[in-house]
Amino acid sequence: MRAQIVSFLLIVCLTSYSQQLSEIVTTGPENGTLIVVGGGGATPSILEKFIELAGGPDANIVVIPTASGRDSFGENAGGSRSLREAGATNVTILHTRSKDTANMYSFVEPLLNATGVWFGGGRQWRLVDAYKDTEAEKAFWEVLNRDGVIAGSSAGATIQGSYLARGDTKNNQIMMGDHEEGFGFIKNIAIDQHVLARNRHFDLFDILKKRPELLGIGIDERTAIVVRGDQFEVLGDSYVLIYDRSFWSREGSDLKNLPPSNNQFYFLREGDQYDMRKRAIVETDE
Repeated sequence: MRAQIVSFLLIVCLTSYSQQLSEIVTTGPENGTLIVVGGGGATPSILEKFIELAGGPDANIVVIPTASGRDSFGENAGGSRSLREAGATNVTILHTRSKDTANMYSFVEPLLNATGVWFGGGRQWRLVDAYKDTEAEKAFWEVLNRDGVIAGSSAGATIQGSYLARGDTKNNQIMMGDHEEGFGFIKNIAIDQHVLARNRHFDLFDILKKRPELLGIGIDERTAIVVRGDQFEVLGDSYVLIYDRSFWSREGSDLKNLPPSNNQFYFLREGDQYDMRKRAIVETDE
């Protein structure tokens, strides 16, 4: 009898836990657009899309190279040169390592009229240490509220999620480190980058086994997701990996020998669309 009671309680607990997980949704920003780039350099199409969404070549664009760790930066830092070569004419570098500075109006002022922000690569925890819970972070959100665009590559990709993958200050191989909270432009997500180029495609499971409520997304180099609301489209040369405890393939999966759902991932390529709230492919007519 006691064993039956224990089994019943275990089933109830597991059912309740599963229901709680199913109620946690992944959502993008209510306004504006995100471009999340997997590192390795942005393709011309990615840069052109960013400039277009910012309002065109004359748009006010702010580049933040802080993640790379230097004390000061020249005018070509953090992707600024690439943006100018792609046609942007009004690019401002913004950098500090001090939260006190990031709370000052004189520092934040370039963001107040910006319609595009680009975060460069490096280590994502440096962006947290400099800007999290400051007036600068509020100003990032206001860029989105004005229907602007926020983009970032490598560290600048991961920082856009709510869970900060590879956020440890000791090295970039620790998936769950001493910094675990990003800016959260996308809620209930963990974003990894350089995924295929650096053979990282199994690493996100370190996070998802402990945080199964999160959607995992791995983005390869020279590839991006363009996020509008709760959906995104893939743009670029390589692939995006989806870790949503399911599997998808253009050729179906009935005859495939798949691992358990908590060890599955699948690939999306340029043009593919995904609904993060529903955690499902957006089917098109193609």
